[in-house]
Amino acid sequence: MDVMGDKATLFETGRFEQPSHHVDGQTPVVAGENDDEAAEELRQRLAAEAGDVQAMSILGAMLLRRGDLDGAEPHLRNATAAGDRAAANNLGVLLHQRGYADEAAGWWRIAAVAGSAAAAHSLGRHHRERGDEPAAEYWLRQSAEQGHTLGAYALADLLEHRGDEAGAERWMRAAAERGHREAAYRLARTLDRRAARRSGDDNGVRLLEEAEQYYRQAAARGHRRAALHLGTILEKRGELKEAGRWYLTSAKDGEPRAACALGFLLRDAGDTENAAVWWLRAAQDGDGNAANALGALHAERGETQTAERWYRAAMDAGDVNGAYNLGLLCSEQGRTSQAEQWYRRAAYAGHREAANALAILLLRAGDETGAEPWFSKAAEAGSVDAAFNLGILHAGRGEEEAALRWYERAAAAGHTEAALQVGMARLRAGDEAEAERFLRCAAGGGSAEAAYRLATVLDARRPPEPAHELGEPVHRRSECEEWYERAASQGHRRAQVRVGMLAAARGDVVEAARWYREAAEAGSRNGAFNLGLLLAREGSEPEAAVWWTRAADAGHGRAALRLALVYARRGELAEGQRWADRAAALGPPAVTERAVRLRDALRQELSA
Repeated sequence: MDVMGDKATLFETGRFEQPSHHVDGQTPVVAGENDDEAAEELRQRLAAEAGDVQAMSILGAMLLRRGDLDGAEPHLRNATAAGDRAAANNLGVLLHQRGYADEAAGWWRIAAVAGSAAAAHSLGRHHRERGDEPAAEYWLRQSAEQGHTLGAYALADLLEHRGDEAGAERWMRAAAERGHREAAYRLARTLDRRAARRSGDDNGVRLLEEAEQYYRQAAARGHRRAALHLGTILEKRGELKEAGRWYLTSAKDGEPRAACALGFLLRDAGDTENAAVWWLRAAQDGDGNAANALGALHAERGETQTAERWYRAAMDAGDVNGAYNLGLLCSEQGRTSQAEQWYRRAAYAGHREAANALAILLLRAGDETGAEPWFSKAAEAGSVDAAFNLGILHAGRGEEEAALRWYERAAAAGHTEAALQVGMARLRAGDEAEAERFLRCAAGGGSAEAAYRLATVLDARRPPEPAHELGEPVHRRSECEEWYERAASQGHRRAQVRVGMLAAARGDVVEAARWYREAAEAGSRNGAFNLGLLLAREGSEPEAAVWWTRAADAGHGRAALRLALVYARRGELAEGQRWADRAAALGPPAVTERAVRLRDALRQELSA
């Protein structure tokens, strides 16, 4: 229903303002001047009793606005009988409120034919409620083309329902430009979705900018969902302070999603206490995401019972993440059967990470047959981890081609370890160019092993160091050294040894010792052996022997041979013989040969 009074008639009196428009399209109320409303009503009543048709119409509208239907009806009927189109429109409103929809439509038709845009809007809505869309479109278009804001919005809604996107957008835009906040919001949503489909190009940027303008328009008029979406756009753009203001505005108006988003914004700023306040408010209003956030917060604090309660609340709110998080919680507590139950519930609801977690649980329990379908389901739903896990599963069976397909799929989605596995497979196949490409991806993603493997590929093709014109070597830092150092700084022991070797080659003994020591302390036998060599060269043979002992105990044959020689030189022949035996057993062949000769010599010396 529509305005109590036609703008063309009532606004001209100067006693009434233009109607305000409500989001749901319900009848706006004609606002009066409250200070002298009683005096104005008396003046209009006296004029009406004297036969003034316009006064009858205005008085009827005033009484209708106040809810006095019995008092309004005779005045509106008298004015309508005298040909006042505003009275005919308002009489239709009154009859509609009494439940006489068909009679109301008759009076709206009379007013609409006489040129009332408000009546045409009401008549159009009446026909749409009856399912007569052609008639509804005709009257709504009449209203919209006369500049009636609600008519434009209702016409846009009808055309959108029919799939006429261009027509719907035209009239939605017309209503929005005339101040209809719901129209502004819906137009913004249309533009926003279109921008998402054109993400990355200039048109997408332009559409998003236009959407933001309409979100602002609707939000400024109190549309809480518009304020939420405006906050989301600003947050993505990094304008967190303004985003927070709009989230707060929306949250205070009762939008749970805005309260939840505000909570995350506060958490990211380090204010977990206030974040919890807003999450609580949102969760109590049925926001599952906020309930999950509260559950995670309490789980981090070790309050597992409270966490479980909120995860259950999230699940009850329809958020499948609640079941998944319950599975994680039970798994961390060693409640495997319950974890499996919750993972299954989430997985059956389509939660891909729950499907992956369930598969891992089954695989650990030895049920590979049960695990594989869940890995496949998760991977097909887009779980990168599940695709990688399928690669591991097939590789374990020796199905290298199938494993490589899943690794490649995961690598294409940015999975670092999958890219490493593809790179290594390409290396084994002799495709060095492709191997390098995947190893670079994995190394760039933070894989120390990939950085080391990439460095070895680059190292193998590195040309010899050019000689200085005076015969001194010229050291230029190569790319392979950078990758070795990156891997070494991440704790990769072989990379640390190699960086140490490169440092020793350029005469930087201190740097070489640092890297050898770091590798040795992490358990690298080559690191311990090389550190021993460095120390021995610097005259610290006793300390060198300590590191050689550590290397030899870890199975390093050359370290055992060095120890045998040290003890032989000291005259500790039995100990020397023992280490020579150890070196002969460990190898490699060249070491074994030397160790056997030394052992035999020491044995002869001992038996002499």
